[in-house]
Amino acid sequence: MSDARAAVLDLLARRAAGATICPSEVARARSPEDWRSAMPSVHAAIDGLVRDGAVRLSWKGERLAARSGPYRIALPGKD
Repeated sequence: MSDARAAVLDLLARRAAGATICPSEVARARSPEDWRSAMPSVHAAIDGLVRDGAVRLSWKGERLAARSGPYRIALPGKD
């Protein structure tokens, strides 16, 4: 498992059920001093997690099928 992928799942595991995280939170957790350069690997990891059904994406309460513009990340719910 990639570091970015593990960081996404770790941050989500620490949140309350149904809570979301921002992709920049993942990048900051991995590389606090240069988090912007970590964003491409974070986005790639998230794409893989979405393909695997391990996370879901949303923006302002609306589900997203794939990354597009701003988005939040959550564990799949029972909705």
